Amino acid sequence: MVDGNNAVRPAPALPPALGAMTSLQALVALALFAPGVVAPRAQIEVWQLSMFSCAVFAVGIPASFWGGGFIARLGSLRIASLCAAAIVLSMALASLGSTAALLAAGLCLGLAFGPETPASAALLARLVTVEQRAFVFSVRQTGNQIGAVCGSLVLPAIAISLGPAWCYAAVGTCALLAILMFERLRPAYAGKATPPPELSLRARLGLVTADRRIAMLALASMPFSAMQLSLNTVFVTLGTRELGLSHIEAGMALACAQTGGLVGRLGWGYVAMRLNASRVVLIVIGLGMAFCAALLGLDGASLGRTGQFAMAALLGLTASGWNGVFIAEIAHLAPQDRIGETTGAVLTASYAGLLAAPALISMLDATVSLGAAFVTLACLVLCGTLALIWGGHDKTSQ
Repeated sequence: MVDGNNAVRPAPALPPALGAMTSLQALVALALFAPGVVAPRAQIEVWQLSMFSCAVFAVGIPASFWGGGFIARLGSLRIASLCAAAIVLSMALASLGSTAALLAAGLCLGLAFGPETPASAALLARLVTVEQRAFVFSVRQTGNQIGAVCGSLVLPAIAISLGPAWCYAAVGTCALLAILMFERLRPAYAGKATPPPELSLRARLGLVTADRRIAMLALASMPFSAMQLSLNTVFVTLGTRELGLSHIEAGMALACAQTGGLVGRLGWGYVAMRLNASRVVLIVIGLGMAFCAALLGLDGASLGRTGQFAMAALLGLTASGWNGVFIAEIAHLAPQDRIGETTGAVLTASYAGLLAAPALISMLDATVSLGAAFVTLACLVLCGTLALIWGGHDKTSQ
């Protein structure tokens, strides 16, 4: 049995594996971003985009939860190839243009969205020291921003000049090239090994519930994920409706938030590595996230343009910067032969937060205001941060 996570000979240096797994996340982000970019040209309605996103998350949850066993048997890079193949199929379906095809494309993309982070965690965790994990995983998590930036800059031009179908074709072509890269790298990281026995549903749940520190990570990740999604999807609307920003200014504020997220993913990972204190860093991130969101929601209009842009950047620094440190802490606390399964089980809670966020935001926006929605999310993030504190101090020094 070939297992890409239990090599019996020295693996090559980290950069090829790190680059490969970062590119996988960038591809998933690019594919997730594509329908929204082509929507004006393809006459895709907002409800259709919401349906697409919900389909991705609905499949991504079980794919993440159950994907750990396949990672252990097939190896992370083979899983990466299968994820890229799912992206190719998803983009081919989306190019058909119908509502049913877009729904099928979302369901298919969920098969890539769910396992890609657990597969990366399982591979990278064994290639670096415990102290390096927070920074390395944070670098890997920048793939999301890379995919979003590439999608923002390249896909609109393709849609305008060639048509929406060519956008999907471009993403699919990138995924095909990625398969070649993953398969070329795979032998270098693979060795003969017997994978651990398959876990039952109860055993998988036990990976989360048996350790209070991991359980509290899972709990905190739900509002953290919800805040991140809300920042990415409705911040521009908040800016134009309630912060007194023009459409262009709101877009610039969101760009500040995305820049802050990129800086945060690298910066928080470096800080966690230097201090050897991933959980403490997550607590600081949670407190900062709650403060920024509450201030913008309660009285953001009074901050002035400079203050609003600065607060948006700080919200991005926290709400989009926590992921790498979070994955590193899971990898540290998990049984070392079950990193993929544990990461997948914990991410199931994160993805549940992604599913719940749109409904919560829509309900509060309809009954109170969008600012009240951000304040509510801030309160939930604060509760998640308190759960991290209650769940125990950082143990990375042990």
